[in-house]
Amino acid sequence: MKVLINGINGKMGQEVVNALDGDKDFLLVGGVDKENTGMYTYPVYTNTSEIEEKPDVIIDFSVPVATLNILQYAKENNVPIVIATTGFTDKQIEEIEEYSKYLPIFKSANMSYDINLMAKIVASLAKALPDTDIEIVETHHNRKIDSPSGTALFLADNINEARDNRMVYEFDRHNKHEKRNKFEIGFSSIRGGNIVGEHTVKFFGENETLEMTHTCYSRTVFANGAIMAAKYIVNQDNGMHDMNDLINNK
Repeated sequence: MKVLINGINGKMGQEVVNALDGDKDFLLVGGVDKENTGMYTYPVYTNTSEIEEKPDVIIDFSVPVATLNILQYAKENNVPIVIATTGFTDKQIEEIEEYSKYLPIFKSANMSYDINLMAKIVASLAKALPDTDIEIVETHHNRKIDSPSGTALFLADNINEARDNRMVYEFDRHNKHEKRNKFEIGFSSIRGGNIVGEHTVKFFGENETLEMTHTCYSRTVFANGAIMAAKYIVNQDNGMHDMNDLINNK
């Protein structure tokens, strides 16, 4: 299966390259990025019009504007795509959903199986602990540009759905001078060093606190998840697909 990596020069792009090296089901035919350093044995294209060999699937670990750019190529060439990029605006998400009318799209804020399992668990806790205050704390390396992380928002969305979509998201309390809203999910983002990623959901009760934490020690887990998603999406119909679909299909 021929695969093209969008954002191939980035840390996650390189993780996917390394993971594909040991997978006999895939052949890396190149990547797309803003710069071709000439350091690699595979072609790196700076413009989608330059792509020589049509891939069977695209794995995207880039930035939102680059994702939308490769989606246009995917639509024109009928290529399924795995989107692992985060930090999209609501309008950009609407654009992605529009593209899904024309091709199969697998999109997940986090490609880790465990974090998706955590999302199910914290949603259950949100139902079981209806009177608790909920806070999400996420920690990432000092090069991450979006805040809060897509995974933090993904966890919050699962909690919100479990609470009948009554919750509101609070990203900045700096200028607020009022008590906490009982329907609030607060976000705290920490950036520093080289930590891959840690997410904690805290449920604060009157006399006790319950929290659940997921810590990722290696980016390899995300690369492997993206490859699993690529194997899955090539056999699916047009539309939006996510990690729950993959899990339920196993």
